[in-house]
Amino acid sequence: MLDSEQCPDCKRINDVLSRVGDRWSVLIVISLAQYGTLRFNELKRNLGISQRMLSLTLKELERDGLVNRTYHQTIPPKVEYNLTPLGQSFREPVAALGVWALKNLPVIDAARETYDAAADK
Repeated sequence: MLDSEQCPDCKRINDVLSRVGDRWSVLIVISLAQYGTLRFNELKRNLGISQRMLSLTLKELERDGLVNRTYHQTIPPKVEYNLTPLGQSFREPVAALGVWALKNLPVIDAARETYDAAADK
């Protein structure tokens, strides 16, 4: 392990990984990467996420510079979200994780069955 003198920012990496690694952040980035610009309710409907959780996650993604929020003063008001250049750069690692997950689903399912069967004994 590196100590704080060798890597003064290593502890801060946890903050970044917590944001970009949480379930909803990843799914929001995937949706925006796939569809481009989406309205709040489109994201909510596509993801099956609660309004509160979507709002909190989008605020954090915007704070971290991954998502742009555009407010249109219309009646009713319209809010749209899209990926920033930093958010676009996150597409490749997210896609790699998605491909890995799909490729390994059968192996993971088998491991879970084996574990659960042993736990039941």
